Amino acid sequence: MPKNLSEYRKRYALWRHHAWAAGLLLSALLAVRIFLEISEVKDIPNEIILIIGGLLLLYLLISLFFTYKYRSGLLAEQEQVIEIKSSSDEVEKQRLKVEKKKAKAEAKKAKKSSKK
Repeated sequence: MPKNLSEYRKRYALWRHHAWAAGLLLSALLAVRIFLEISEVKDIPNEIILIIGGLLLLYLLISLFFTYKYRSGLLAEQEQVIEIKSSSDEVEKQRLKVEKKKAKAEAKKAKKSSKK
């Protein structure tokens, strides 16, 4: 079965998002744990933190595995439609803009020289 690279690209983006989320949740758990130790709150048993941390670590590892699995989707071309407008009308508009700027600059110079 050939790889559908555009589908792999979507799955890669999804699992990359999950890997980031798991890392942030694990960091938040660590921050809460440290905050509780500093404030000397002893009501929460260590086992709860270990279980939650273990689950988050498992979630992170699974997300990283699938991110690695679908990394070939990065080779897929982006599905964007690029319109190229190279008509003579566009070229003419640009030329007229340049001429208008030149005319304004010359008028400004003439105005300055007439004031002196």
